[in-house]
Amino acid sequence: MSDKFSKIGFILSIVGAAIGLGNAWKFPYMVGSNGGSAFVLLYLIFAVIVGLSIFFAEMAMGKISNSDPVNAFKNLAPSNSKFWGFAGIMMITGVFIASFYTLIIGWVMRYAILSLDSLPSRISDSAQNFTKFISSDILGQIAYFSIALFAYFIILAKGVKKGIERINLWLLPAFSIILILMLIYSMQMSGFGEATKFLLVPDFSKITGEAVFMALGLAFFTMCVGIGAIITYSTSLDDKTNLFTSSLYVVILNIVFSVVIGLIVFTFVFEFNEQPSQGVGLAFISLPTLFAKLGAIGNLLSFAFFTALVFAGLTSAISMVEPLIFYITKEFKISRSKAIFIVGASVYILGVLCALSNIENFKDHLTFFGKGFFDILDYISSNIMLPLGGIVIAIFVGFFMKKESLSALFVPYMGAVIFEIWYFLLRFVAPTCVVAIMIKQIVG
Repeated sequence: MSDKFSKIGFILSIVGAAIGLGNAWKFPYMVGSNGGSAFVLLYLIFAVIVGLSIFFAEMAMGKISNSDPVNAFKNLAPSNSKFWGFAGIMMITGVFIASFYTLIIGWVMRYAILSLDSLPSRISDSAQNFTKFISSDILGQIAYFSIALFAYFIILAKGVKKGIERINLWLLPAFSIILILMLIYSMQMSGFGEATKFLLVPDFSKITGEAVFMALGLAFFTMCVGIGAIITYSTSLDDKTNLFTSSLYVVILNIVFSVVIGLIVFTFVFEFNEQPSQGVGLAFISLPTLFAKLGAIGNLLSFAFFTALVFAGLTSAISMVEPLIFYITKEFKISRSKAIFIVGASVYILGVLCALSNIENFKDHLTFFGKGFFDILDYISSNIMLPLGGIVIAIFVGFFMKKESLSALFVPYMGAVIFEIWYFLLRFVAPTCVVAIMIKQIVG
């Protein structure tokens, strides 16, 4: 059996890469705070203009070159320019993100296990428990972090077909079933109606310039572009796969998963007259206390919710490190297991430093320019390296790759008219939007 993605395997792997822990609180909060379905409409527009445009560009680089990100740039550049090979540095972004992301997966694992015991009934107790865990329990954090890291690197060791595709064929449906069951339960609660209104009823008065930039940023990041994952995955894509419809499925499933998670989360928030909050406060502090109010069924729902988040986190983490593993294997002609060890060791060292940067006895030694090591990696990868990766890909494919090669790849699937529209968006619109995102995020 060839180590190639099937059509459904490719779709689920990309969806698994795009849907992560942030969907549980970031997407619903942003939608609810910026006009409900009006914001979703903006997000959809930008997902097509920016996210999908660059997504197709990465896919083209992977399919045409059949190479890792570094050699894809080298081989497709005019005159085989070595300069473009440096653009493959985007792979490092995935390692940066994976380090602190895996640490958070470890936090989620801990909360899934805690759900089987007594949950805190007061916000103050829940906040104290969470703060104590991340600021003093270094052994606990490293233990859960190690388990999470070991789990997805074992999956990666099995390769594309037996590892990445198979785990997504299991985890994504399992994730979906858990969400559907929780959604059905949520629909029986009085808070469901308010959650629906909060997320889906449009309020165009809330669409400000800030909301537009937020929709742009969300579209860019949820399409999993800018780290070379799509380039890498596309090299293992079966030639019979319809590139156009597969990509559309990714966008649609992204939206569906995000909205469903939002409905579930905010049903519980409104059921108990709490206020929506953003970031870790919602997932690790507020939700456990809300589940606690439901008694034994609350423990079950809490376990299901955090287990679902573990699944989502693992599938995302896999896509972050696969590009560098693929590159090391091809470039240095070493076994996949050795490449996995090298990348895994790098992620582990960075992840432990991220954990230590939150610990009271170590944080002063891991604070630079007023930011902890954890926050620095997050800022550099999210605000600088990801957008830069997107810009470079858009410019390279739009202005340096042969248009004839792109046309031969995409026109059979999308038609000549849609191809020309995509080509224009990629060359002129997408880079402009990404530059706007970067400026807004850096300037604040």
